[in-house]
Amino acid sequence: MLYLRRESSLYFYRKLLTKKGVRIMRRKGFTLVEIMIVVAIIALLAAIAIPNLLRPRLAANEAKAQATLRTISTAAETYAAANNGDYPDAMADLTDPTPAYLNADYTASILSGYNYTCDMSITKYTCTATPSACNTTGTNTYTVETGGVLSSAGCT
Repeated sequence: MLYLRRESSLYFYRKLLTKKGVRIMRRKGFTLVEIMIVVAIIALLAAIAIPNLLRPRLAANEAKAQATLRTISTAAETYAAANNGDYPDAMADLTDPTPAYLNADYTASILSGYNYTCDMSITKYTCTATPSACNTTGTNTYTVETGGVLSSAGCT
């Protein structure tokens, strides 16, 4: 027969598991209340963090829209310098030659949350970048005109 001293850890372990000869079930998991508290804390942190993560994305989209319009403007001005001051009639005049003035037609699809449109004629050009979803993908509409003048206005 094994005798246990009162100080031994096995004695205390057995004492915890037994109460009046009935074994007490050990706790193995979390209660529903504890899980709900953890979920509520995570939701609160997400509600605080998500808007702060969206602002840099808006700023990046707007910076890319401005850079894209400057690229289109530079290509149109370079085209005019090579063609006796005549500006391109269409985006194809900038993308089709070899070597091309532009690598892609930016007006063909949405790029970083902005739609691009260009009105071009031999004497002038105007290109506009408009957010595809106002205040979600961008907060400003940007326009570049003949001579590379870039302006902005709030989106509507």
